[in-house]
Amino acid sequence: METNFKPRIGISTCLLGESVRYNGGHLKDAFLTNTVSKYVEWVPVCPEAESGMGIPREPVRLLKEDGKVKMKGVKSKHDHSPTMEKWIPSRIDELKDSNLHGYVFTKDSPSCGLFRVKIYGTNDQVVLRNGRGKFAYALSSTFENLPVEENGRLNDPRLRENFIERVFVYKRWTELIEEGRSPRNLIDFHSQLKLTLMAHSVVHYREAGRIVARAGTDDWNSITNEYENILMSAMQRLATAKKHANALQHAMGFLKQDLSSDDKIELMGMIDQYRVGQLPIIVPITLLQHHINKIGGPKWLTNQTYLDPYPSEMMLRDHV
Repeated sequence: METNFKPRIGISTCLLGESVRYNGGHLKDAFLTNTVSKYVEWVPVCPEAESGMGIPREPVRLLKEDGKVKMKGVKSKHDHSPTMEKWIPSRIDELKDSNLHGYVFTKDSPSCGLFRVKIYGTNDQVVLRNGRGKFAYALSSTFENLPVEENGRLNDPRLRENFIERVFVYKRWTELIEEGRSPRNLIDFHSQLKLTLMAHSVVHYREAGRIVARAGTDDWNSITNEYENILMSAMQRLATAKKHANALQHAMGFLKQDLSSDDKIELMGMIDQYRVGQLPIIVPITLLQHHINKIGGPKWLTNQTYLDPYPSEMMLRDHV
């Protein structure tokens, strides 16, 4: 499926280099601003600044008090929860109209932290280390299938590649939904994602296939809701070298009749070298793509998003 516009990704404003943090500073992220920015449209959000807490401002933390998690000033203990909780629904309503395809949050933030945010007790001691920022919790709960990540984790090459891949898959999915009711389009979409889903979860791929088989007979909204849940659940599973190698071998199987003996040995050798960590995955994929372009291959194989999941200039498949 051809895409005709950039993915729209929500992002904590400070990560773009804007001076909106409590101390008037920022957390500009080089990967996001130098690499990703060329291929996406950012939708910046700063909950604390936008809700009226000011710049600079007293730092805040999450505090568990009377069975509730509140956002309070570190020194003053002023409770910002009512203001934040009033602001959040209106901002989320605005973001619903933005047609987001992903979101990047700021790690450790009491408003935007996605994982392992510290929650304090009334004695100023950390009582929990698995909290989630007020805004991050509300947004991820509202958009359950939206690809979300936080900046710190994007330093991990596998998590980085997984997030970008999820964003572009979700973008393709939303485009399909916007095109209207068409079982044929859903079947084609699933076919084009075959190798991608196999590289993440064969179990999910098969379950998604059973859902697609009901297209045209069951209620369209039910079918697409089920498929979206399975699709994005599969994409959250990190692809492994073993699963990638199996997907590559599966694709290679449809070319065997047209490959020379030397070509087969070369391609299989590169897949094996990738599997054991001696080559980045881009090497066997590039060679496979070369043979597909040269031979032709079946249509379902030539149309695989797995071969071109996002702009190659991001170089996310170049790591070992």
